[in-house]
Amino acid sequence: MSKSTNSASDVKTLVAKVAETNDFSYLLEHVPYARFIGMQVNRFGDELVFRLPANDDNIGNPVLPALHGGVIAGFMEMSAIIQLMVFMQTSKVPKVVDFAIDYLRAGYHKDSFAECYITRQGRRVANVHINCWQTNRKQLIATARAHFLID
Repeated sequence: MSKSTNSASDVKTLVAKVAETNDFSYLLEHVPYARFIGMQVNRFGDELVFRLPANDDNIGNPVLPALHGGVIAGFMEMSAIIQLMVFMQTSKVPKVVDFAIDYLRAGYHKDSFAECYITRQGRRVANVHINCWQTNRKQLIATARAHFLID
């Protein structure tokens, strides 16, 4: 989150606005990295699908061309953070405790998508599993597991 939205009340206000309007653009514009990579979010009922549009600036291997592994990991981590903020109505941005990613195949220069599954393990810690794919949900390009401190 940017410096202007660091306080708990600002975060809570952003999250409440997203929950009320289902418009994630207001939240994403306050997250510099999400803005930088061009991240988007669509809500389908109680499910969020995160989208990383094809963008030349996200290329790591121009020969294939393929997405940079750090962009994929950052996209997945940011997806998990936003999922936690929205569904757990956090008043602070969750802090990453650990993040482990498995790259399964190359992420080519096309739109990528992610889904997150939250398993809460206590009052202050949440476990999130993240899947990332491009053209087919059954052909993942990466999968990750993360633990976050929440308020």
